[in-house]
Amino acid sequence: MLLALVFIMGFPLSLAAAGNEGFPGEVQIPPPPFSEGIFPCSNCHKEMPVNPKRRILKDEHTGIVFEHDAKNRWCLDCHNANDRDKLKLASGALVDFSESYRLCGQCHGTNLRDWKAGIHGKRTGSWNGKKTYFLCAHCHNPHSPRIKPVTPFPAPVPPEGKFLRHGSAGK
Repeated sequence: MLLALVFIMGFPLSLAAAGNEGFPGEVQIPPPPFSEGIFPCSNCHKEMPVNPKRRILKDEHTGIVFEHDAKNRWCLDCHNANDRDKLKLASGALVDFSESYRLCGQCHGTNLRDWKAGIHGKRTGSWNGKKTYFLCAHCHNPHSPRIKPVTPFPAPVPPEGKFLRHGSAGK
């Protein structure tokens, strides 16, 4: 059984292998990139009655632009209504935000496969040792996940007096 060492709010937590198959050895996952002051969600939602009606939020979370299959999805398709500190899989199983890749992977299976294999997403570490895999939300806004276009930097300028030829070491 593989174990993933996951850091939740700076504290390590060992998770059983459920949903973690395919990880090569010990994998560390940094905490999700929460906006300042919004987690744990239960701080505000603890005493708040659940309104399951699909609607535009007008009082709180107004800065969220929801474009993630907005015709067919809304908040409570991914966020758990009864425990706001958890995400909800399609099966109804609850997962921590540190395992959000399992939620994303339900619809984006090829990306999840590629992420586990090291083809998609950011990771650091040794090829044959400890690795750090960054969550989908470190690069994609889960509410509006399409990567925004960026302007590329200009090409580098060779140092003055150094001319590089194909196959040369710049001597």
